[in-house]
Amino acid sequence: MTALWTLVVITSLLTLRWLVRRLQLSGAKHPSLAGHARLSQLLARFVPFYEYDEDEFFAADDAPANVRDRRRRAFNDLARRLREKAPKTLAVTEDLEAGISDLQFIGRYRVPFQFRGLVRDRLPVGAVAAATQDRRIADLDGNWSLDAGGAYGVNVFGYEVYKQCIDKAAQRARELGPVLGLYHPIVADNVRRLKEISGLDEVSFHMSGTEAVMQAVRLARYHTGRSHIVRFAGAYHGWWDGVQAGAGNPRPPHEVYTLREMSKKSLRVLATRRDIACVLVNPLQAMHPNAGAPSDGALVGSRRTVPAGKAAYGEWLRDLRDVCTRRNIVLILDEVFLGFRLAPGGAHEYFSVNADLVTYGKTLGGGLPVGVVCGRAELMRRFRDARPTDVNFARGTFNAHPYVMTAMNEILLYLDRPEVRASYLDLDAVWDARARQLNDALAAKSLPIRLQNLTSVFTTLFTQPGRYGWMLQYYLRAHGIAMSWIGTGRFIFSHDYTEADFAEFTSRFVAAAEEMATDGFFWADAKLTDRWIRRRVLREMLEARLGGRRKKREGRVSAALDPVLLERATGLEPATSTLARLHSTN
Repeated sequence: MTALWTLVVITSLLTLRWLVRRLQLSGAKHPSLAGHARLSQLLARFVPFYEYDEDEFFAADDAPANVRDRRRRAFNDLARRLREKAPKTLAVTEDLEAGISDLQFIGRYRVPFQFRGLVRDRLPVGAVAAATQDRRIADLDGNWSLDAGGAYGVNVFGYEVYKQCIDKAAQRARELGPVLGLYHPIVADNVRRLKEISGLDEVSFHMSGTEAVMQAVRLARYHTGRSHIVRFAGAYHGWWDGVQAGAGNPRPPHEVYTLREMSKKSLRVLATRRDIACVLVNPLQAMHPNAGAPSDGALVGSRRTVPAGKAAYGEWLRDLRDVCTRRNIVLILDEVFLGFRLAPGGAHEYFSVNADLVTYGKTLGGGLPVGVVCGRAELMRRFRDARPTDVNFARGTFNAHPYVMTAMNEILLYLDRPEVRASYLDLDAVWDARARQLNDALAAKSLPIRLQNLTSVFTTLFTQPGRYGWMLQYYLRAHGIAMSWIGTGRFIFSHDYTEADFAEFTSRFVAAAEEMATDGFFWADAKLTDRWIRRRVLREMLEARLGGRRKKREGRVSAALDPVLLERATGLEPATSTLARLHSTN
């Protein structure tokens, strides 16, 4: 009997301990769907597709008839201008889209899905370019636009720099050619420079940033003997299953915890669990903690996350560093996107934090595809002398390709030029001043738009609730500003932008926003709040799911579909705006 009671007590204590840790883990999750991977996957399967007809399209905010008519005329005029401006570019894009799934995808997620049909039919966007020159990019019809897309972050120093890097790299690698398996001798200089930049002991080369992150995570698990990784809500670390938890990945999350960034509760989880091998940090999240990339395709209302700020985010990273050190958790800094955009030593120099492993990609290849892991010697080792069959395998056919290595050396040599290093000294001041210049110009015209920046990466914030913020990307394109497919959520400027270039960008941006305001897409009303918009969209989704959207117009909507009751009953209110984002990606 005594043994039985002892067993009951031990079982109860173990259950209580498990329950406490489980509650700690739940408390460290972000309340949005970005923090709940399984729930987001589940709901993604139930969000119904529906789209507005032409009348609904221009009345999604219940604007009066005269505003709706003005919008309709302006929309059709803008569509005509864009088509007449680039017929050859649009024709080639249409041909390509039939055979390239990537183009089919982005063509459907440039705007919220309810508006998709009319936009795809009348506002096509070219996806082909013919040339670049300085800060400008040309389409097939000879239209030159100011580039604010930044080649997905690759273009830090300007296209002319990368053209020269590739040309010189080809010359330096030509004699060896595409020999794989053996190293080009320039690799030794690359390793030396990368060790100096990262402050770490060893280097491995890979074919993409995603592969670099995969290797860093595998190394952490290999050396700690632990199973789980920690990522933070909204952060992107490549598209592989191991780190892309939630909607967008058909597989359920496995051995990954998605926690709330900049939270003491998350630090407490790290300090108490014994199964965590590593923590992944993407410093770009300083711009939008706990949220994914701010895509126009996910812009339901006007709400976008406000940046954390350099000081606050740096303090968070140092707190994270402390707890990882105490618990022997590997801290991985994923610098694939930001790379050397913030400082010559990267984000770890900018935020004053030292990582155990650092991943690089994008700009480090001098314009060519690349991935790199830098790390402490004891973490980089892929074998155990005492256990010869216990290895951590990671190879790739094109790792350390001679042409990539010579291009990498060219960009590292460029980065080491005295004038380039000196340009970083006032980099924040320069780009912060430019952001103020643009915001002052927008404020002077009473336009409901402001921009926030992390050095040369900008995001657009809308200061007034509305349903049509995503339209701004099309007005900007009409005024000669090129951007990536996610639209106004992210502008990526190269560091060769001059004051004159940015003044021109400001002029074009303000002119586009003024035209959009004149056309009625910034119409405001006292009832038009983000809360009202979220409720409206939630009701539309529920009606579409239950087949009752048409009944709404006849005044026969069931009380069960009332969004206020649903929000209060289910606690969905913090997540209603996220429901629409399930049709978007990071």
